Amino acid sequence: MTADDVEFGEVKVMGSILNPTMENSFETLVNFKDKDIFVDKTDFIEKMSAKINADKRFFAVTRPRRFGKTVTAHMLLAYYSKGYIGTKIFDGLHIADKDNYAEHLNKYDVIYIDMNTIDGLFDGYSGQKQKVEGVNDLVDYFEYSVIKDLKSSNEFSKCLEKHQIGNMGLLETLLAITQDLNTRFIFIMDEWDLVYREYRDDEVLQKKFIKLLKNLFKSDGGKACFALAYLTGILPIKKYNSQSALNGFDEYNMLSPGDYAPYFGFTEDEVANIVKSPNCKVSHHDLKSWYEGYKIKGVDIYNPNSVCKAVTRNECISYWSGTSSNEEFVRLINMDFDGIKEDIINLIEGDEVTFSCANFQNDMVTIKDKNDVFSLLVCLGYLGCAETKNQYRKVAYVPNAEIKAVLMDIVREQNWYERMETIRRSENLLKAIKELDGTTVATIIQDIHNSPAVALLDYNDEESLTYCVMTGLLWSTLDDYSYHREDQAGKGRVDLVYEPITRRQPLILIEFKYDDSAEEAIKQIKTKEYFKRYIKQYRNIILVGINYSTETKDHQYEGSPNRDPFFIFRNFK
Repeated sequence: MTADDVEFGEVKVMGSILNPTMENSFETLVNFKDKDIFVDKTDFIEKMSAKINADKRFFAVTRPRRFGKTVTAHMLLAYYSKGYIGTKIFDGLHIADKDNYAEHLNKYDVIYIDMNTIDGLFDGYSGQKQKVEGVNDLVDYFEYSVIKDLKSSNEFSKCLEKHQIGNMGLLETLLAITQDLNTRFIFIMDEWDLVYREYRDDEVLQKKFIKLLKNLFKSDGGKACFALAYLTGILPIKKYNSQSALNGFDEYNMLSPGDYAPYFGFTEDEVANIVKSPNCKVSHHDLKSWYEGYKIKGVDIYNPNSVCKAVTRNECISYWSGTSSNEEFVRLINMDFDGIKEDIINLIEGDEVTFSCANFQNDMVTIKDKNDVFSLLVCLGYLGCAETKNQYRKVAYVPNAEIKAVLMDIVREQNWYERMETIRRSENLLKAIKELDGTTVATIIQDIHNSPAVALLDYNDEESLTYCVMTGLLWSTLDDYSYHREDQAGKGRVDLVYEPITRRQPLILIEFKYDDSAEEAIKQIKTKEYFKRYIKQYRNIILVGINYSTETKDHQYEGSPNRDPFFIFRNFK
C-alpha cells in the first residue's frame, strides 16, 4: 500500500495518532478534580512502567463499557508521551510519590490508536471520490493512518525518505525508524475489538486485522519496535482453534481478571471516600446496592460511571445505557438453547448459574451453547462472574440493582415473557394475597423456599423467608408497587412493605415470625401501629403475618377479614 500524503476532503489524520494531545479525558479529570469526582489510580502507571522493555511487555486489559478503560489509556498516554508536560498533570498524584516517577515521564513516542476514531474517519474516507491506492478496507486504512502520522514527524520523515518507505507496510516502517534511530515506541490501542464487534460477520476483515497485529507483536522484528504495548476493549483477544491469536499478550479480562481489578472501577474504600464529600447526598448503602457486585479476583468493584452519575444527580437509578449492547443481550437470550430463558429469569431472581468458558472463542458470532452465552454476557457486564477451583468453570450472577432493572425491562419486552412459569407464579401469588387464597399463598411460598436459590441462604432464618416473599412478588409488583425493607413506621420498623404507586391497589404490610404465630405478627403490627403512617393515604391496607415452623418446615395459612380495613394472612405450624 502507498503512504503518499493525501487529504480526504475534510477528513484529516495528521497528528491524531503519534503523541496526540487532543481530548484527553484523564487530563480533564485532573483539571477538575477539586470540583468533580476524581479517584486517583495513577499507581497503575508504576505497574506498567515495571514492564517496559521486559520480556513480558504486551498487555490486554478488557472490561465492559463504562469501567474506565479509556480514561486509563489516556492516563498512560499523558504519562509516557513526549507530547505532554506530565509534571503539570501528575505532580500531586500518587505516582509522583514513587521513586521512579521521572524515569519514564514523557520519554516516549506513543502510537495511540482509538479504533472508534479510525472507524469514523474510514467512513468519511469511504465517501470520498479520491482514494488512496491499496486502501480498500478498515485494516488498510488503519495501517495507512499510522504510517501517515509517522511521516508527519520531521525526525521520522527523514528516516523514512532514506528508506523510500512510500510503498512499505507498517511493520517495515516501524523497523526502519527503530533501527536507524535506536528508539522504541509505546503502543496503546483503545477499543481493540471494534472489528469483532462492529464487523462481526466479516471474517475476512477480522483475519486480516489479527494478522496485522500478529506481525506487529509476535514477530521478532515487530517486538523489537515496542517498549510496551497496551490494548483495551470489551472482548478478550480472539481465539482460533482454542488458542489466542495474540498469545504473546498477558490478558486480564472479566473471565480471567488477574491482579488489576482495583484499577478498573471503584473499590469499596474509594466509594467510602466519595460519600464523605459534603456534596454527596446519596448513601454508601444505596451506591453499594445499585452499582457494586462485580467481584473481580476477590475485590468488590462498583461501576464507576454509574456511581459518578448517581452522586452528581443525587439519585440512585439505572444509568446503564447502551442500546447496541441491550440489543445484543436480546439476541443472546432468544437463541434456541435449551433452558436459557429460565436461566436468565432465575438469575434475575437472585439465583446463580455455573458455566464453562473453556471453549468461548471471544467473539460475538461463534456462540455454540449456553456456556458461550454466559461467557459473552460476563464480558459485556450484564453478569458478574465468580471463580471456582476449576479455572474454566465459573459462576454467573446478576451483580446489582442497576443491572437487574435493565434485565427485567428487557425480559418483559420479549414475546415469551408471559408464558414463563415463574411469571405466572408471581402473578398468582399477588392475586392470592389480594383474594385471601391461603392455600395458594402457602404453596407458592413453600415452593420458593425449597428452591436452589434459597438453599444458598440459611433455610431457617428470617432473611431466607423474606427473600422467598420478595422473589415470589418480584415480577407481579413491577408496575404497581415499590417495596421497602425495615421501613420506619409507627413505633418501630415493619419487616416488608409493598407500597402501591396508585391508590387503586392495596398497601401490603408484612411481618415475619419464626416458631411463633401469625397472630403475634399481626399483633405486633397493630401494637406498634405500623399502619398509621399510611392509613390516611390508602383506603385498603392488607396486613400479612407470616410464621414459619423450623420443626415441620411447613407453610400454612389462614385468613379472615377484620372489621378494620385489614386482612390477616396466617402461616403457622
